[in-house]
Amino acid sequence: MYHYVRLFASQAMRCSRWHLRDPRTSPERPSILVLVLESNPRMRNWLPTSVSTLALCVMTSGTLAQDVTLPSVIRIIVPQAPGGGTDVMARAVAQQLGPRLGKTVIVENKPGASTIIGVAAVMNAPHDGSTLLFTSSSLTSTAATLRNFQYDVTKDLLPVAVVSDGPMLVIVSTKSGIKTPAELVARARATPDTLTAGSAGVSSIGHLSVELLNEVAKIRIRHIPYKGSAPAVMDVAAGSIDMHIGSGSAVAPGISTGRVIPIAVTSDRPSPSFPNLPTMASAAPGYTATIWYGLFAPAGTPPALVQRLNREVNEIAKTPQFAQILQMDGATPLNATPEELQRFVRDSYATWKTLAQQKNIVVDQ
Repeated sequence: MYHYVRLFASQAMRCSRWHLRDPRTSPERPSILVLVLESNPRMRNWLPTSVSTLALCVMTSGTLAQDVTLPSVIRIIVPQAPGGGTDVMARAVAQQLGPRLGKTVIVENKPGASTIIGVAAVMNAPHDGSTLLFTSSSLTSTAATLRNFQYDVTKDLLPVAVVSDGPMLVIVSTKSGIKTPAELVARARATPDTLTAGSAGVSSIGHLSVELLNEVAKIRIRHIPYKGSAPAVMDVAAGSIDMHIGSGSAVAPGISTGRVIPIAVTSDRPSPSFPNLPTMASAAPGYTATIWYGLFAPAGTPPALVQRLNREVNEIAKTPQFAQILQMDGATPLNATPEELQRFVRDSYATWKTLAQQKNIVVDQ
């Protein structure tokens, strides 16, 4: 049954206060209104103007509530190599997102150039939801160090959802002989530039987390860039490099070899997920760094589509399956709106930009 609305001249078509909807249609579809006017001579002069105005209101309501059709195939670009923490998170999201949307969702890795290749591919993609970006804090740390990057990550990408925010682990090779945060700092201080730390690439979150440790502890650990965190972790296990800072899920394969040990968490307080690990701040007071993972869309993507993806991904982050992955990282989902996430991303960028300027870290595109 349609909603019947009885209109009186005194109400003067206050469209902004009316919610006009046919309950038989989707909330996202244009509303249908059946207007019943009283048989009153005094209404006749009002009728033409009011109906015309009402038609405009209904058209406006329908335009704002247009149904956004999702593409049949959605690609999620990961700007890092397979097997790393970002890749693990992206595939966990994609596995549930496809069935929830009734679409095919695939993950495609595009590593290289400090994630610029993958990020730029999404920024240049159609604004129809067919191509999305899944990345980590490296999005803002990389942007903070680039000299002439032609895009603005705080404007040219729309945050859809941040599924994880938590501490990283400081891992070392058993060949290094280091077993505690204090020993790491003491070794680096006694022999500057001899300890090596691998990361997912120049200006990645792992790289800047090492540089932050250098700054706070007044030490010098030499950075070695890789194309993704997975190969860096394997080289820690092999003893080719001494250490790495990364998420729990990213470093787990290395720890499972028995040739890598975690010695600290990067959060400012101990993590319940890693109760036996002290904070890195225990040996470097003031040190704290966290890693987040999130889904992004190109700027210009319809707001209704972004909102739909935000709702679905936030629900995925609450599922028991995803909770297991978050527990591995000692992380929690932000469960925030796209508008709140825009502020979050801007703050993250500002933090790493300040460090990059202090350490004079500049990367040519």
